[in-house]
Amino acid sequence: MAAAEPARPRRASSRPADEGAEQDTNAPSRATPRRRSKRPGAAVAMRAAAEQLAQLLGRWPESVSALKPTEDGWVAQVEVVEVERVPDTTSVLASYRVALDEDGELISYERTRRYSRGMIDRPT
Repeated sequence: MAAAEPARPRRASSRPADEGAEQDTNAPSRATPRRRSKRPGAAVAMRAAAEQLAQLLGRWPESVSALKPTEDGWVAQVEVVEVERVPDTTSVLASYRVALDEDGELISYERTRRYSRGMIDRPT
């Protein structure tokens, strides 16, 4: 029994790409993005909420503690240090509800809660 020959690589065609079969202009493009929605992704929405709220308040947010999509865009819960104190556990933070439209632009915000950093949420 003879040994099998190794597979040979295929040679590329020497004719130009525009020769030969006609291309279907109705075929879907391979570069078509997966997402067709104008809505930004979660990471982009999170950064947009933090940055735009910082511009309005003049303080950089500590964190984004919640983010959820809505029919009109996104709603984020953003935590901001309002009063810095020593020790740090006595600093006063505020929680803001931030609404973004489907383009990621801030359309409203409101402070929903103030608390000291050392305060622990207790189950209700």
